Amino acid sequence: MPDGSDSIAIAVHARISDIPWAEWDACAGDNPFVSHAFLNALEESGSACAETGWQPQHLTIKDETGRIAGAVPLYLKSHSYGEYIFDWGWADAYHRAGGSYYPKLQVCVPFTPATGPRLLLRPDCDQDTVRNALIAGMLELGRRHDVSSLHITFPSKGQWEQLGEAGLLKRIGLQYHWENRDYGSFDDFLGDLASRKRKAIKKERRKVAESGIVLKAVSGDDITALHWDKFYSFYLATTDKKWGQAYLTREFFDRIGASLADNVVLMIAEDEDEIVAGALNLKSGDTLFGRNWGCHGNYRFLHFEACYYQAIEYAIEQGLKYVEAGAQGEHKIQRGYLPVETYSAHWIRDAGFNEAISDFIQRESASVRRDIEALAEYSPFKKE
Repeated sequence: MPDGSDSIAIAVHARISDIPWAEWDACAGDNPFVSHAFLNALEESGSACAETGWQPQHLTIKDETGRIAGAVPLYLKSHSYGEYIFDWGWADAYHRAGGSYYPKLQVCVPFTPATGPRLLLRPDCDQDTVRNALIAGMLELGRRHDVSSLHITFPSKGQWEQLGEAGLLKRIGLQYHWENRDYGSFDDFLGDLASRKRKAIKKERRKVAESGIVLKAVSGDDITALHWDKFYSFYLATTDKKWGQAYLTREFFDRIGASLADNVVLMIAEDEDEIVAGALNLKSGDTLFGRNWGCHGNYRFLHFEACYYQAIEYAIEQGLKYVEAGAQGEHKIQRGYLPVETYSAHWIRDAGFNEAISDFIQRESASVRRDIEALAEYSPFKKE
């Protein structure tokens, strides 16, 4: 330990399947993305594995009774794809300076820009001791692998602050989230909006309804193989349209459907009993996380209905506090999703490059905060 106290043994695991799921989940809490089932589905389906440039290096610490007291979802990476917090410019600068930026270590949920814990701690453990040991373990693993850097992306704000206190660089980003202000219905939410914005949303929803499209939320045992077949085709269609890469395999969806069905919420759109579009969400105890969307055909306003309005309606009905609608999208503001900070923390091994990145992050953070302040002026909510 850096403070000179007794050493703590940290295990490194090349597969999450080597870790007992119940012990991992006892540390992970109710966030579905850091659950053993979700991470295992990514690995076992071939979506996030050594062959795709995501070599698992998960960390665990056991307490004096032999239970796992802390864990970290950690990957040795040979690229920067699938992260949503971009360091391509850093990699380019590092290479131009004569260094090798890859491999690097990444603490995250692959392909998932959703906020959640990254230092997973059993609630009844010595939180400070285990947290500090996990941070020290990540840095030591970085030295042993001789990586250029370590990146922790989309941690909770509290853990971001703690990582900063441990000496890591603190970076902020921008997303758009919706907050439930104790609404009893979607109409209650609309009542909070300025008249012009309220009318615009009603018009968009009316146009979808008039087109004959029927939407419904499907979860648990109601999700069938047909739903996943259709949704996977939507997923591929979306990546094709965006000239992107289909990171997730078909098997991944079968696996989360089998192991996380109660956390999965599929918004399905039907046109004359034919499924034509879908939006994939996962839920925790207080948040609905929008992940992927796709559609066959051209239906006006259907994207907004399936991804944003249905999510809000579901969150209100289920008593959820937040909806995180994923990365990017200033168009979300007028639909009730306001700009908020997201977080990442970074350790750069080379002292000179660390100083340069620190200077960049300070200037970038000031710019991001100015953007958030400016974007907030476009809030659709009534002025106080």
